[in-house]
Amino acid sequence: MSHPIRVLTGITTSGTPHLGNYVGAIRPTVRASRRADTESFLFLADYHALIKVGEPARVQRSTLEIAASWLACGLDPERVTFYRQSDIAEIPQLTWLLTCVTGKGLLNRAHAYKAANDQNAAAGRDADDGITAGLFMYPVLMAADILMFNAHQVPVGRDQIQHIEMARDIAASFNHLYGEHLTLPEAVIEESVATLPGLDGRKMSKSYDNTIPLFAPREQLHKAIMGIVTDSRAPGQPKDAEGSALFQIYQAFASTDETEALRRAYAQGIAWGDAKQRLFERIDRELAPMRETYESLIADPGRVEDILRSGAAKAGRLAGPLMARLREAVGLRDLRAQPGIAAPRVAKAALPAFKQYRERDGQFYFKLVDAQGRALLQSAGFDTPRDAARAIAQLREQGSAALAGPEARLHAADGVSTGAIVAALGQLAGSTEPIRPIGS
Repeated sequence: MSHPIRVLTGITTSGTPHLGNYVGAIRPTVRASRRADTESFLFLADYHALIKVGEPARVQRSTLEIAASWLACGLDPERVTFYRQSDIAEIPQLTWLLTCVTGKGLLNRAHAYKAANDQNAAAGRDADDGITAGLFMYPVLMAADILMFNAHQVPVGRDQIQHIEMARDIAASFNHLYGEHLTLPEAVIEESVATLPGLDGRKMSKSYDNTIPLFAPREQLHKAIMGIVTDSRAPGQPKDAEGSALFQIYQAFASTDETEALRRAYAQGIAWGDAKQRLFERIDRELAPMRETYESLIADPGRVEDILRSGAAKAGRLAGPLMARLREAVGLRDLRAQPGIAAPRVAKAALPAFKQYRERDGQFYFKLVDAQGRALLQSAGFDTPRDAARAIAQLREQGSAALAGPEARLHAADGVSTGAIVAALGQLAGSTEPIRPIGS
């Protein structure tokens, strides 16, 4: 029987949840959490909020609102591991262990840090003006969030893919130094999940102040929807569904038949006021039952606190043992466990190794190198790191037999004989030599 896929998702507690959060994160996460083959870890990223929010009351209020939103939308805390990031003491401990194996050059390339540098340069300021170490170290904390629970998959938007790739790099560096302790996660991009436009047509974001609060009272929701920016075409004039913020929001809530009906209404010249009313009624129909639950939870914060503390205890039963193993691995050990003078360590004979990496074309590759680092075998490109890992596993298991046939997608490096490759694979047979990131 195969083990369930462990999926991890977090939301930063920096503001009130809006429709974009619901469509892009909350709704798909709740649906996925009901699958029998999925083990879901969902957390409130309050440490991350401290990077950009200097208002304690806002962080506290946002934590309550986001937790209540997830629960109101159907999240079952008995089926999932639902916790507050700051309740897991092992996460900042792991962050430090990972910091010690993370290259500064890797962090220099993080999108958020580079964007802040660029803004300073454009304004004629010092490159690091106003940039905190928290912003710079954000990718390491995010890696700790993921690696703490050895998540297999992390659903993210395209703008977050880099953070998952960095988490993989950091985990690979740790594993190379201390052994195979951490799972390399994969980013999961769900193309069907919409990115909602906001009131002004740009991406719905607190940064743009163009959001529609998820559980706003009915009257407030109606007023917000009536304020969505549209063009000047009058009733009776055909309207374009493509590029229409109003239509995109409707599509994220409606069925296929409902969406096509509105598309026809656009072509027939529906008045903007009528289209907005139709959007309001469709959204309110979905949210109204959940809004009642949300309001009851907001009115009883102690109930939400109890749920989060219970989730933290559940998470801690996994985090504690892993952290103990990692402390042992890096040498943070009980001195009584090794009395006297330890025997000198015998150097392990160098073995051939597989090195996995990603090229600019977006494909994943691997090499087999000998003990001196000379390339013996080169793979073709694979669409995912998991596909590349499967090919490596096949080579480990089948040895030279896996080299035959067109499906092998492998070729010898220049000047390397088949005999040298077969010998290297023979040396690896049955070994636990880890797959290393390129450059190690």
